[in-house]
Amino acid sequence: MKDNRCLHVALELAEKDRDAALARCRQAAQTLERHRLQAQQLRDYRADYLARWNGQFQQRGTVEIMRCYRDFMARLDQAIAQQALVVQQAEWQLEHSRLHLLEQERRAAAIRKLLEKRAAEQALAAQRREQKHTDEQASRLAWNQRLESAGIFAAADIAPLAA
Repeated sequence: MKDNRCLHVALELAEKDRDAALARCRQAAQTLERHRLQAQQLRDYRADYLARWNGQFQQRGTVEIMRCYRDFMARLDQAIAQQALVVQQAEWQLEHSRLHLLEQERRAAAIRKLLEKRAAEQALAAQRREQKHTDEQASRLAWNQRLESAGIFAAADIAPLAA
């Protein structure tokens, strides 16, 4: 019985760990989605900027404006590349969180299964004890009935005579 209390405590802790892992997994998924959205916004902004300035360059522009445009596009491309790395890292973090969650779920399930197995073993042992007790009572009753039918005193009747 003491082992079962320890297992119940272990299960409770495992479930708390699993719940914390689930929360971290959800948070990682939200973070990934936020970073993906930001990356998409950067790509959309780059496409809009490129379309706007392509029209501008069909008209006559100065060399200074062209240089500013190229510098800005280079910084924008760098920001997009940086954001792609952030997305990749967030994807890795989410995968790591999912694996950790799976590990915690397996641990809790293993403890739960062990508790169920122990409970089944205890129920079977109790059933066997009850069956043994019932069999013993039936045997005594049958023995007493045989003694009475043979005209011999029952074991319960003999005990007071001996005293």
